[in-house]
This record gives sequence, C-alpha cells and structure tokens, in this order.
Amino acid sequence: MTSLTLQQPHLPHCGVYGFDDLEPLIFAALITEDPLMLLGPSGTGKTYLLNTLSEVLGLEHRHYNASLVAFDDLVGFPFPDQDKGSVEFLQTPATIWGAESVLIDEISRCKPEHQNRLFALIHERRIQGLPLTGLKYRWAAMNPPAADNQSDEDYVGSEPLDPALADRFALFIEAKDWKALDETARAGIANPAGEGQIANDHGALTGALTTWQRAFQQALTDVPQELMVYAQAATDALLEGGIRLSPRRVRLLVRSLLAATIVSGEWSATVAHRVLAASIPQVAWGVQIETTPIQAAHEIAWAEAMELPERWVFRFLHEKDLCKQLRWLDEAEHNQAFKSQAMIQLMSQVDKLSVQALAYVLTPTVMAGAFDLDAEARETIAKIGSPILDVDETHHYTAPMSHQPAQGAPQLAKGVQALSHYHGPYKPQIKQFLIWATLHRPKADLNPWVEQLDQAFAWLAQRGAAQSGVSTALPPPEATSHRADSDSGSDSDPHQERAHA
Repeated sequence: MTSLTLQQPHLPHCGVYGFDDLEPLIFAALITEDPLMLLGPSGTGKTYLLNTLSEVLGLEHRHYNASLVAFDDLVGFPFPDQDKGSVEFLQTPATIWGAESVLIDEISRCKPEHQNRLFALIHERRIQGLPLTGLKYRWAAMNPPAADNQSDEDYVGSEPLDPALADRFALFIEAKDWKALDETARAGIANPAGEGQIANDHGALTGALTTWQRAFQQALTDVPQELMVYAQAATDALLEGGIRLSPRRVRLLVRSLLAATIVSGEWSATVAHRVLAASIPQVAWGVQIETTPIQAAHEIAWAEAMELPERWVFRFLHEKDLCKQLRWLDEAEHNQAFKSQAMIQLMSQVDKLSVQALAYVLTPTVMAGAFDLDAEARETIAKIGSPILDVDETHHYTAPMSHQPAQGAPQLAKGVQALSHYHGPYKPQIKQFLIWATLHRPKADLNPWVEQLDQAFAWLAQRGAAQSGVSTALPPPEATSHRADSDSGSDSDPHQERAHA
C-alpha cells in the first residue's frame, strides 16, 4: 500500500497544532467516513481541528452546540405540503439538509431526548427518518465525563455518553493539553497570526484523500489477512482483560486499521497500536481505561497477525482450558527453554484460580519429570501446587462432603454442590481442589472446574499409558496422602471429615 506524498505533518500547514502524531487516525476517519469523536479538556483545539478540516476540504459544514441547539434548529420548521400529501421542512442556512459534514459539539451535554434523535444521524445519516444523501462526515466533540469522585478538573454537566450511541463512533481521539505539547506545537498555538482566516492548503489534503479513498475501496474487496487476524485477536485479548468490544466495533476496527495503514504507507505495530487504543468506546461513557490491558492486547494480536514465535506463548498464557494447556506443554515443536519460560510467566499470575488449578494438576507429574521443563519451571509450579496438596494444615467441619456443610464452614456448600453430580474416577483429586478453593477462594465459581479437572486427569492418565516406563497420571487416592478423604460412602465417621489445604 502506498500513500500520496503529503507534507508531514500536514495539519500545522493548515494552522492546526498538537495533533501531529494523531494525523494517521484523523485522516483514516476521513477515508472511511465513519463517525469520529474528539475528547479532551476545554481549549485543546477539538472544535478548531474539525472546523478547519471542513474548510480545507471545502465542505458544506454545520456546527451545532448540542447543549443549546433545539431539534427544530437542525431540521427546520415543519409544515404540511398538501400537494404532495407529506410534511416538508422550511430550511435555513443552519438546517442540516444539504450538509456534507456535521460537528455535534459538546455532545456529552446534550439533553437525553436530543441524544436519542442524534442516534440516527450518527449511525444512519438519517434525521426524522429521512436520508441525508449529501452527508459524508459525522463528527462530535466532548469534554471528559465527570468521574464518580469529582475533582476540580471535572466538567460539571459533561455526562457519560450513552454506550449505544458511543459505540457508533469508529475512533476516539484524545486532544492533548498544554503539558503534553512539544515546543513547536506550543509556539504555533500561541501565535495569533492567521486567526479568523479560512484554512487553505491549496487542495493538498483533498488530492491525497481522493487517492487514499480509491485505495481503500479497492482493498475492501480483499482485506489483508493480518489486519483481520489482528482485530479478532485484539478483541479476544481485550475481553480477557475486562474490556468488551461489540461485534460491530470489530468491523469498524478493521476499517480503521486498513485506512490508517493506507495513510501511513505501511502496516506496522505502531499504526496498529494507535488505532486499537483509539477504538475503545468506554472512554466516552466515563470508564477509566488503563493502558496495560490495551498494550497487552496489542502485543498478543500483533504476534498472532505476524505469526511471530511469541504467539504460542501468548496463546498459552491466555488459555483457560486445562487440557489445551497440557497439550501445549506436550508439543514437541516447542523446546524446553521456550516452554519453561512460558510456564514461569504464567505462574507469575499466582492469584488466578486457573493458574492454581494447572499447578495443582501438574505438580506431581512435573516433579516426576513427566514434562520437558527445566528445574526453575518445575520449582515454580510446585511452589503453587504443593500447598493445595499439603497435609500439614487441616480444617475440620462437621458434615461429610455428600451432605450440606454445617454452619462452621458454610462456604463449603459450593464445593458440595459442584461435586454432587460427579461420579467419575477422579473424585478424590477433584474434591481436594474444591475443598482448597472453597477455603481460599470463597467467591470463585467452582462448577466449571469439575469437568475441567476430570478431563485433565483423564488426559494425563492416557498420556502416561502411552509412554512406556513413565507414569504421568496422579497417584491413586489410596496410595498418596496428597488428597482429601473419599466420600464414596465408606467414611468411618460420617460426622467428621478432614479437608487438607
């Protein structure tokens, strides 16, 4: 993909400063014609940027302040047309009919009833059910929504945007405040020369945009696979990190990635990361988004898209199915050092129940040398798994696992319920983990772990049987002290049972 030569950065030549590194995102939104949102403190040039773009591109532009505008200001005064048998609107220079670009300023201060009406405008290019055939660009600007714990920097009246409306915007570009600007941008902003003049770049951006859009339309018929893989992998990884992107947004993400790549002239990790970070709609509805999960999602998605060796580690680190993790450790294509480092990295997430479950399943087998892991990895696994198998600390309760626990340990009720329908061969081992989990992770959902542990133990047993001379299955319950007493009906004392943790 090649881009038309354009002065870099270009916006300063149009009188706009402070957006140099954001140009690929801004121009990508011009290419796709998908809705664009600018966020930032007051006075950071959000409105100035968008109004300048309309001047440079020679667009029929409308600028509305959402906190003040009445809906009739957009559509005009309605009157019945008896000849046509319909309702027409008296148009003025301020009405939206005929506009090519629309800026809804202060959209977060919009009245709820107007916000609902703007939904069709942003999403469908329609108003009052009528199509706006000439409308290309739908832009909006807002201050950051006020936080729950308000401070002096909060903007009173700037409310979180409705999530459904926010999700219609493709990109969310955050304007920089003074402290984040470099010296060149500060000098350009401070200089009053040219204030009030119509911005004019002599058609440079218009020409570039025509070329970019032609390339974009051609690329849409055969989107590069790496962009598709990146968007899907990033969405999965963000979801693991607690950030949900809607299916619609995944498509918008691919469009923005494609357009930004065309503007930049290459598909790069920097371009992908910037687009992903600007595609999180939660920022518009008042949710504080940390950079760490976005960075992690980008690294995972980039490794997948570019088929880097690290992708196998990322897959392993984010896999929650015990059997799939075990199979990964058993694959011959990964060497000992590669698998050992992946396991050590995974075990660093020691507070996750999925990590604790894997360590519990693996501890006896890795200590017996059943998997090709180095000494450091084996020690790291055993450090987490051994306490779950340990018999030094005991907890007593006054009912067997086959009955409702007494008041002394009510959290064990979840373990009883989770195990009540299981009648497989690994009940003692599974019960041991459930007892430990109910005592140490009382809020965890234990039901999924019964099936997962059963499948993991069965896989280990099959693997052990297939490998001559090496037994990789956990020792049978009667041959080890690393277990909870069986509840198979042969309890010597039905009112006293010991759980080991």
